Amino acid sequence: MAYATVDDVQARLDYTLTESQQSICSNLLDDAAVLIDSYKESASSDAKRIVSCRMVIRALGAGDSSASVPIGSTQGSMSALGYSQSWTIGSSGSVGELYISKVEKHMLGVGNVIGSHSPTEDLTGWCCR
Repeated sequence: MAYATVDDVQARLDYTLTESQQSICSNLLDDAAVLIDSYKESASSDAKRIVSCRMVIRALGAGDSSASVPIGSTQGSMSALGYSQSWTIGSSGSVGELYISKVEKHMLGVGNVIGSHSPTEDLTGWCCR
């Protein structure tokens, strides 16, 4: 069960998806829902819809030849006459891959949580009662 529609994704793009891209988009939205549920099934429906769209747009962006910078890049460089390009993709994934970014994890309500638990405390019988 996808959390967003092809129309939701299309509304966020500055180009029109072809019929083939729409079919791929629909399949990617289903895949994104599974990935999102593996992180936080109880996240709000709005967060799931937005994260689904962002994930799919990143994956579709890999096939957009007009994109000069890969979606999800954190760093990049470009040269002219030496024909050189170099891009660093965020720590969570790569271009063309469905992944949940750090910001999206925050939107879903997961991410860095500092804390600890000692399993032996439950065995002693005197702690935490």
